Amino acid sequence: MIEDRFRERPSVLLTVDLVILTLREAKLHVLMIERGNSPYKGMFALPGGFLQHREEDIFVAARRELSEETGLEPNFHLEQFGVYGAPGRDTRGRVVSVAHLAIVPRLPEPAAGTDAANAIWLPIDRLLRGEIELAFDHQQIITDGLERARAKLEYSSLATAFCEETFTISELQRVYEAVWGVQLDPRNFYRKVKSVNDFIVEVGATKQTENGRPARLFRPGTEQVLYPPMVRPPRFAEGEER
Repeated sequence: MIEDRFRERPSVLLTVDLVILTLREAKLHVLMIERGNSPYKGMFALPGGFLQHREEDIFVAARRELSEETGLEPNFHLEQFGVYGAPGRDTRGRVVSVAHLAIVPRLPEPAAGTDAANAIWLPIDRLLRGEIELAFDHQQIITDGLERARAKLEYSSLATAFCEETFTISELQRVYEAVWGVQLDPRNFYRKVKSVNDFIVEVGATKQTENGRPARLFRPGTEQVLYPPMVRPPRFAEGEER
């Protein structure tokens, strides 16, 4: 009887998908490919694909797919953040995908390879607004990955990696605004940043700003886990953040 139940179980295929985020021209972008094969040929999708064989590790598959489809070297940390396996999400059968996230500064232009017809950085706000139709359930995966990335900026010092070696607090604020998709009050932001011990360290120099006034320069501190965290502004009923 146990063997009969086992034979009736559905055959499941395993894939990986990657949400790779970076800042380009002060806007948050996500790495996308144009599919070269069916299903959804010609539509944009996240980089990813099937495991090559039973013994391939999931993280190894994710790094391989990223390199093969986009030409980017996966020499940065990938974090698994979700599993997607709703029936019908893939017309080829019962396919379960393990989604991975990375938010990395200064990534180069991608180069399409294997079954990708194109690889490109796209502004994430265009995808979230539905301006570009995506394959599979990748809009949901991107939405979930973005939420994880926004949370990481609350409790980690990740934002400083997107600044130069030394930076002003205004420049750091623009990183938070780009990832969170909000405008922040400069005085409140300054107060929050300074309340976190060893988040940033003043270097004793200034930089001329756009309004002609000098601004103090900082460098990243040694603290990687922020306490108290940099909590996002609350979400209001109309769906916008202040």
